[in-house]
This record gives sequence, structure tokens and C-alpha cells, in this order.
Amino acid sequence: MPEDWMNGLLGGGLIGAAAGALLLLNGRIAGVSGIVGALLKSPQGEALAWIERAAFVIGLVTAPLVFGALGGARDVIITQNAGLLIAGGLLVGVGTRMGSGCTSGHGICGMARLSRRSIAAVATFMGVAVLVVALKTLISGGGA
Repeated sequence: MPEDWMNGLLGGGLIGAAAGALLLLNGRIAGVSGIVGALLKSPQGEALAWIERAAFVIGLVTAPLVFGALGGARDVIITQNAGLLIAGGLLVGVGTRMGSGCTSGHGICGMARLSRRSIAAVATFMGVAVLVVALKTLISGGGA
């Protein structure tokens, strides 16, 4: 679709603006894994920060639902295999712990601050992603 690039540009701009606002206004990095991890801890002593994190996660969950309700494209198919989804989720979780952050923290915030650790992390997970897609294409004999 011709408007796909506009959706990506708008979405990327909104993500960047939100990450910048969180950093400028609260001094916090918009790393989703860190926000979710801190949300799972007890809110003792920092109830306001816990509420902010909860609102952030609620926004992550509800935004696609609102987009779909407004007629946005919904043709994303991941897999029907529940075991594969669970394994993928666990591997992502382990990777974010090992890499001290996720794609949002390293890719959006860390690289914007020219963090060498974030640049290395992004190069690693993007390289692995390219390798996985190439292997899948080879194995399946064509389309990704």
C-alpha cells in the first residue's frame, strides 16, 4: 500500500517523541523491558512511578486496539503454533536480560545518546535478525 511508509514514519515519529518526552520530563529511558520489569515489582515508596509505568504499558496494549477500531490495517500473522510463540517470548526475555535492555531502550534511546553499548546491542540483534530471516528463506525455499 502506498500509505505504508507514512504509517511507519508517523509511528516512528510518535515513538521518538514519546521516548524524548519521557527522558526530558522524567529523566527515564523508554525501555519497555525495564518498564515492565519495574512494574512487576512492589510499588512501595514510588507509587507515582508505578502508576506512570502502568499507564505506559496500558497504552502499549490499547493503542493497537484503538488503531484497529479506527480502521487501521490488521493483516499481521505471526504463527498459529503456541509453542513457537512461547519459545520466542522466552528467548526475547532472556536476550533483554543478557543485553541489559530491549530494542526500544537500546535502539531508540541508547543510540540517540550515542551509547557504544547500545550501538553494539543493536548491531547484534539486527545482525541475528537478518541471519534468521535469511536461514528461514533458504529453508522454506523462497518467500519470508
